Amino acid sequence: MLKKRIAFLGVGNMATALMRGIIEAGHTGPKDIIISDIDKEKLGVRSSEFGVIGAKDNREAVKEADVIILAVKPKDMEGLLNEIKDSLEPKKLVVSIVAGITTSYIEKMLKKEVPVIRVMPNTPVAVKEGASAFAIGKHVFPEQEEIVKSIFGVVGKAVKVEENLMDAVTALSGSGPAYIFYIITSLVEAAVSLGLDKKTATVLATQTVLGSAKLLQEMGEEPAALKEKVTSKGGTTEAALLVLDEGKLKETLDKALKAAAKRSQELKR
Repeated sequence: MLKKRIAFLGVGNMATALMRGIIEAGHTGPKDIIISDIDKEKLGVRSSEFGVIGAKDNREAVKEADVIILAVKPKDMEGLLNEIKDSLEPKKLVVSIVAGITTSYIEKMLKKEVPVIRVMPNTPVAVKEGASAFAIGKHVFPEQEEIVKSIFGVVGKAVKVEENLMDAVTALSGSGPAYIFYIITSLVEAAVSLGLDKKTATVLATQTVLGSAKLLQEMGEEPAALKEKVTSKGGTTEAALLVLDEGKLKETLDKALKAAAKRSQELKR
């Protein structure tokens, strides 16, 4: 277990998913988690649901914690940083999972040498299969990097990237689960049109995506190489792939990721 007290400032969907993941993984006990939120009703619900400590405000949560996870909406970040900056000490680690907010912006707002690490997780952290990328600020020590790897590593994969690549990360893994859900929905609808009932089609489509991803992880081969291995000349898979190529699926996905990255850039501070 991580011998650090963690504060979540904001308990929206992502923070809740992360909190659930680390508690269920046995990484951090509920009594070592302090939460704060402007919505007091939500705060009470989350406190009861997870058995964590609800703070009266953000400053109290910061004072009681070693690691502070910022999980508010981007528009609320300036106010939050102004509220907590006097309660922060350089020994405390600030971790931001707020989309579009740079480490340099946070450092500038705090006006002190507090270590800041920016993380882009995705919602599968709730089932310990998240994909998280992190970038470090200028006051971060190696042991603080390890804390972030430890927290996000128990709920999936955590990789370090340069901060200028965070828009690409947002487009790929941050928004990625929605692309997969979209694809599964489309596959199910197509299967239903072929005569399968929706429940059966959903089970088969979901397990196919899950199994394919696991196969890719465990085989250690390039995705393109595995695609070739399951595609017989003149077979059913080849017939389907030809249609996907004709429909320019690859180009469409490229456009989708670039649109997401552009929007991430526009939201940046």
